[in-house]
Amino acid sequence: MNTSKLIDGKAAAARVLAQVKADVQALKQAGVEPALAVILVGQDPASQVYVRNKILRAEEAGIRSLEYRLSADTSQALLLNLIGELNEDASVNGILLQLPLPAHIEETRALQAIAPGKDVDGFHSENVGGLSQGRDVLTPCTPSGCMQLLQDACGDLSGKHAVVIGRSNIVGKPMAALLLKAHCSVTVVHSRSVDAKALCRQADIVVAAVGRPRLIDAGWLKPGAVVIDVGINRIDDDGRSRLVGDVDFDSALPQVSAITPVPGGVGPMTIAFLMKNTVTAAVQQAHAQRSHLEALCHSIY
Repeated sequence: MNTSKLIDGKAAAARVLAQVKADVQALKQAGVEPALAVILVGQDPASQVYVRNKILRAEEAGIRSLEYRLSADTSQALLLNLIGELNEDASVNGILLQLPLPAHIEETRALQAIAPGKDVDGFHSENVGGLSQGRDVLTPCTPSGCMQLLQDACGDLSGKHAVVIGRSNIVGKPMAALLLKAHCSVTVVHSRSVDAKALCRQADIVVAAVGRPRLIDAGWLKPGAVVIDVGINRIDDDGRSRLVGDVDFDSALPQVSAITPVPGGVGPMTIAFLMKNTVTAAVQQAHAQRSHLEALCHSIY
C-alpha cells in the first residue's frame, strides 16, 4: 500500500480536537463553559455507540456534556418539550438529537424545534438556507470535516472541479454548498444522472456519499484525483464482517493522488467538528448576550 497517498482522518481530527480543547480553556477563563446536550430516543445499538463516543470526546475537550436517554415510546410532544427547555437554558450551547428517531416521531419537526444557534448538527432550515447563501452558519459536521481534509490535502480549492456522488440532506447537498463556497466548480451526481461515471472522471475532487459498498472503482476516477470516501458499509468478506467505503479502495489507490481510508478517514472528523460547532455556538451566544446587555445598558443610561 502506498501510505503516502492516505489522508489520515485520525491525525486531522486530533489536531481539530486539540484546538477545540485550547479554545474551551480560553472560554472558561473568560467565564464561559461550553455545554452540549445529546438526546437519544430509543435503543438503537449503533446510535448508542455514536452517543457514547460523542460524550467521551466532549469530556476530553473539556465540554460539559448532558445526556438525555428517552425510551423508544417517548411521545413527540415530550421530545419537543425537552428541546424547548434546552433552547431556553442559557447554560446549554449545543443540542444534538441523535438520528434515526422512532417511526412515530416526525424527524423534520423535531429538528426544526432546535434553536438554530444551538443546532450543532447544522440541520435546521435556517442553517441550511444560510449555507446555501454562503453565510457563516453552523454547518453539518461530516461535510465540514471533509472540507478540512480537502484543504489539508490540496490547499486552495479555488477553481477545482469537484464531483459529489449523492444528494442527501446530511452530506451530499451541504457538501456541494461548502465546495461552492470554496470557489470550486461543482457537479452533483445521483441515481438519475446520465453517465455518472463519465461525469466523475472529469473531477479533480471526488466526494463519495451514496452508501453503496465499493461502487466507485478506478474507472470512475481520473489520474491524480483526490478522493474523500464518506461511505461506511458493513460487508461479509470471506465469512468475516468488516467496514468498507463507497470507493473500491484497492482499485482506486493506484489512480489517485490522495484518498481517505475506511475506517480512519472521514469518521473521526465528524465528531471532531461536532465539538468545534459546540465551541462556535458558545462563542456566538456569548457575543450575542454581551451585545444585548450593552444595548440594554445604553438604552437605560
